Amino acid sequence: MGEIVYKDFHDFKSDDLKDLFLSVGWSSGHFPEKLVVAMKNFETVISAWNGDELVGLISAMDDGIMTAYIHYLLVKPEYQSKGIGHELVLKVKDIYKDYLRIVIVAYNDEVEFYENCGFEKADDASPMFITDLWT
Repeated sequence: MGEIVYKDFHDFKSDDLKDLFLSVGWSSGHFPEKLVVAMKNFETVISAWNGDELVGLISAMDDGIMTAYIHYLLVKPEYQSKGIGHELVLKVKDIYKDYLRIVIVAYNDEVEFYENCGFEKADDASPMFITDLWT
């Protein structure tokens, strides 16, 4: 693994996003053209690169002053447990350091990772979806 470079931009190739999303089994990867548009529309997108390979990404949206929502955080499996995901979260936390709340909906097997990044699991809330995606 070479040096990981982090970039703040929104203009991705569909194949890069497809490869990244499908590498973690996310059905969104079957809609790469939609992902390209989504990345352009997010307020914040930070990506991790090993040379010209997209290996990780975090995206967030916000209301401009109080609350930010992390929508995507994913790292290719062969690059996981190397601090990339944690670094992506730190970069987003820094961007939104003056906000009152940063929210993420975590799958149950990811809760510990997010707790290690400073998030707390809500006891009185549950994520809810209307979706056609299967992962």
